[in-house]
Amino acid sequence: MARIFSGIQPSGELHIGNYLGAVKNWVQLQHQFETFICVVNYHAITAVYAPADLRQRTHEMAIGLLAAGVDSAKATLFVQSQVPEHTELAWIFNTITPLGELERQVAFKEKSAKQEQVMAGVMNYPVLQAADILLYLADLVPVGEDQVQHLELSRVVARNWNSRFSPETPFFPEPKPQLTPTRRIVGLDGQAKMSKSLGNTIGLLEEPDAIWEKLRPAPTDPARQRKTDKGDPDKCPIVYQLHKAFSPESTVREVETNCRGAQWGCIDCKKSLLTNIVNELTPIRERANELRANPAIVSDTLEAGALKARTVAQSTIRTVKDIMGLPLAANGG
Repeated sequence: MARIFSGIQPSGELHIGNYLGAVKNWVQLQHQFETFICVVNYHAITAVYAPADLRQRTHEMAIGLLAAGVDSAKATLFVQSQVPEHTELAWIFNTITPLGELERQVAFKEKSAKQEQVMAGVMNYPVLQAADILLYLADLVPVGEDQVQHLELSRVVARNWNSRFSPETPFFPEPKPQLTPTRRIVGLDGQAKMSKSLGNTIGLLEEPDAIWEKLRPAPTDPARQRKTDKGDPDKCPIVYQLHKAFSPESTVREVETNCRGAQWGCIDCKKSLLTNIVNELTPIRERANELRANPAIVSDTLEAGALKARTVAQSTIRTVKDIMGLPLAANGG
């Protein structure tokens, strides 16, 4: 069975952009592939944070993933910092990764342009990302189109290491992208990508009334100033796209017909969308509430996942050290 690896930063509560763009896909893939899903909290500390807040956000992220359908019997769910081999392999990869490769990364350019003082971790972020993936010898990485460049660096790192230390029989696979079926999710402002930091999201675990308060003012086709104005759903920046993600195909067709024929107003369209969002998210919210009431279940799941992940990670590190001529640790790791 092919192996996949995916990681997600502990931003706290998941939003529907995370859900549609990544998590829902992972839930499906876990039945088809050997799956490793990691809450990448080492990546999160490249920005200023409060320790207690990070701890809580990590726990909340695990709750959201489990509630959304990540099954610990099918997938290995764990926290990055509980598997120290991630950072060990990242240092090894730092020694064979050209500086120019890191400076060309779009994410580094964007982040460094906003910071007065750029920390080394911001530049080396993609090296740790490569270590996350290659530590598990992953064949595939589920990504959106905007993340393909990050994966390409992982392929370069694997190629560089293999070329130097294992040219005849490459040890690290060059992971391939498994493009997610859902394209980039636009935020409720109808402009930027859905992002918690921009405040243009709907939380995966929000109550229906809170969802409606956010959905009601969302922009629609600007040609529809009155209910009698005919519209084009393809020019509706977010509502129609969410219908295609949450509503049955019959409802999507109804939305298109009623929008083009001015048989619905935009509020009618949004109310229909609300119903279908709530239908899908209510069971997830209920499972999350159960997990919050039993925090030991979450902690035990993450601990078991980390133990399983370490079994694979330690095997990889042992092989890497042996090939590179590095002594193993006293305990054999």
